[in-house]
Amino acid sequence: MILSEKKIGIAGIGNLLLRDEGFGVHVVKYLQDNYLFPENVDIQDIGTAGIYMAPFLEECDPVLVIDVVDIEGDPGSFHFFTLDDVKAGNFQMRMSPHQLGLLEILEVCKLRDSAPENIEFYTVIPLELTDSIELSDIVDRRKVEVAEMILNRLHEMGVKVYAK
Repeated sequence: MILSEKKIGIAGIGNLLLRDEGFGVHVVKYLQDNYLFPENVDIQDIGTAGIYMAPFLEECDPVLVIDVVDIEGDPGSFHFFTLDDVKAGNFQMRMSPHQLGLLEILEVCKLRDSAPENIEFYTVIPLELTDSIELSDIVDRRKVEVAEMILNRLHEMGVKVYAK
């Protein structure tokens, strides 16, 4: 599949049952509830799908990933990374428990000559990873802000998104 045939992917990653770990899922749900996306945008609640996200990755380029990140810093703070940042290991981080799985899945996609070349990570540092489907207040305050970053990025790519 050539790049022009691929969709723009938006992936909300995380475990909805572990409070702030579900941040990516909450952001995607907010976007789906409030906006209409054109057919060339595939917006998915990936959750903790692991290898099952391979078809999504193979059909999309670029992919905008929304997740939590385990790095030093203030809970609720926003951090942007590219795939090159993650691969280069220029900093000590892991993308929640999903980073290793995502990189391994990308290798599988490469073997099939279908891996996306452009992946951007929109992340926040979680405050709590406890049993709850609600975000902590400090992380919840970032939900709309990160959603707007995604909408602005789509606008930069010439994609028209409409409010419901």
